Amino acid sequence: MDNVFDVLKERGFIRQTTHEDEIRELLGREKVRFYIGFDPTADSLHVGHFMQVIIMMHMQKHGHVPIVLVGGGTGMVGDPSGRSDMRQLMTRETVLENCRRFERLFTRFIDFSDGKALAVNNADWLWDLNYIDFIRDVGRHFSVNRMLTAECFKQRMEQGLSFLEFNYMIMQSYDFLELYKRMGCKMQFGGDDQWSNILGGVELIRRMEGGQAYGMTFTLLTTSEGKKMGKTQKGALWLDAEKTSPYEFYQYWRNVEDADVRNCLALLTFLPMDEVERLGSLKDAEINLAKETLAFEVTKMVHGEDEARRAQEAARALFAGGANMDDVPSTEMDAALFEGEGLGVADLVREIGLVKSNGEAFRAIEQGGLTVGDTKVTDKKFNVTAELFDGGALLIRKGKKSFHRVLLRGK
Repeated sequence: MDNVFDVLKERGFIRQTTHEDEIRELLGREKVRFYIGFDPTADSLHVGHFMQVIIMMHMQKHGHVPIVLVGGGTGMVGDPSGRSDMRQLMTRETVLENCRRFERLFTRFIDFSDGKALAVNNADWLWDLNYIDFIRDVGRHFSVNRMLTAECFKQRMEQGLSFLEFNYMIMQSYDFLELYKRMGCKMQFGGDDQWSNILGGVELIRRMEGGQAYGMTFTLLTTSEGKKMGKTQKGALWLDAEKTSPYEFYQYWRNVEDADVRNCLALLTFLPMDEVERLGSLKDAEINLAKETLAFEVTKMVHGEDEARRAQEAARALFAGGANMDDVPSTEMDAALFEGEGLGVADLVREIGLVKSNGEAFRAIEQGGLTVGDTKVTDKKFNVTAELFDGGALLIRKGKKSFHRVLLRGK
């Protein structure tokens, strides 16, 4: 397939378009500059962002030019889309530092050499806007009645929507206008929750410049039950190895539900679709091969092939034995804690992050899902003592998929 539109459609990315036929024709006819915006709400990209990165990679492979916009300006406000409460406000220093971290991560995936991609920060035009001029020149083109029908605002009306957040749609629309004028950007892409914001930009360009711009949204990364993917016991699944280790990242994809394997292979890897269909159709025990392939391919893209192989070997070691377990998540703890009566198992598994609370630990014990070394824990008052450690290490398992090693320090 020479037209990237057909590739994106076949792989299941596309949800909504402003002008489907025109967009497909344009993408097949010329090199197009398009943009996707990323607000620096944290100091790392997470797997939800990675979906958008994959789309930029597909587009670049077909000769188009990604404009990566980091939201140094919009990040000061916070997008209300998909949220039940207002985001915590950040200082300018925090926002800019997060932007710098984002930009470093993007270079892993996107080729910015020789104008093949561009990086911009909307702080360059949003921070110094004159408020009166802005609401007179730009704000007058937005109908409050129409804005309130947008899903991103409608779902917040009961809980309360701040005036600060109400400005977000206008600011994002203005971003599109600025990129259209400054860089000849004709398209904005985003997750499906960005549809109203994208429409605002397309309409603003038409009203203020008499120009034709286009928008397209993509499926959000969800399970077959419609729940967002990318949440772990510790929170978001980050692309930064210091926040989510390559092993934990690998294990997340290795452990997805059978029903989600085909979709994840299509959206998060560059495997040919006939191979995606073959792997996605595997059943019973054979589906584990597809899950290993998914986990390896995604981890390789994010962390490199060496880290992907190390994570794969560590994961296999837990089930088959005999391989290197150095990459299994580990926590060093004072040997003195385990002397005498030792440390309560609920406190231990909470401390190392296998559970969030003692109550969750107790439920795991009741359900027979907690194993310490070779011992299945059946008593909530079970204590972990030094005698259970083998060579200063103790493997703890919660359920079938969550593992953690405790290493003695000062032994």
